[in-house]
Amino acid sequence: MKLFHHANGETTRETRHLWACYEVAYTAVDFTAAATFLIGSIMFYWSSLNTPAVTLFVIGSLCFALKPTIRLVRELHLMRKRDYADLAKREES
Repeated sequence: MKLFHHANGETTRETRHLWACYEVAYTAVDFTAAATFLIGSIMFYWSSLNTPAVTLFVIGSLCFALKPTIRLVRELHLMRKRDYADLAKREES
């Protein structure tokens, strides 16, 4: 099983559901990162809002760090699911 291959999420109904859940999480983090950077950027027009703007940039940066983490966790989760399914098939035969 190759990591980060779309077909990994299409093997069973359960893996399709799992893939979709991780994609929703990934997209939510993506939108959060974009929103915090956009709002933070606008806040920099007013010097009184610099500290909250920097805080939003830090939150956005954390979101960008979460994105590859979500993908890696998804792949490891799918790998574990597939290994169990493969073991069950081998045991049956």
